[in-house]
Amino acid sequence: MTLQKVRIDKWLWAARFFRGRTLAAEAVNGGKVHVNGQRVKPARAVQIGDMIDVTRGPHQVTVKVCRVSIKRGPAKVAQTLYEETQASVERREVSIQQRKLLSAGLPRSSGRPDKRQRRQLRKASGKS
Repeated sequence: MTLQKVRIDKWLWAARFFRGRTLAAEAVNGGKVHVNGQRVKPARAVQIGDMIDVTRGPHQVTVKVCRVSIKRGPAKVAQTLYEETQASVERREVSIQQRKLLSAGLPRSSGRPDKRQRRQLRKASGKS
């Protein structure tokens, strides 16, 4: 028996977009997941050929469902469940590059301040 349809929260969990079904269901309820351009509920059935938009943090991923599964397997197997669109890959790479450029201009911290630096900070802030 082959599956034709499966719940979106189960599929997202099996495809390893989220660590648990509860997190997947929360993302779907929160509007972070769209199927074929429409906001859906966790019980929505997905089938082969559906386009799914998943927003995780600053990145939005658009994938096409290639296979359906309710079992969570190894990452290699999970990657065969979907195919990311070329536009999504390019958009994600541009976003990563922009974030790298933004962080390149910020000064690097050497870590936690030592005792002398803490005294200077306290003195500058007017405490003690």
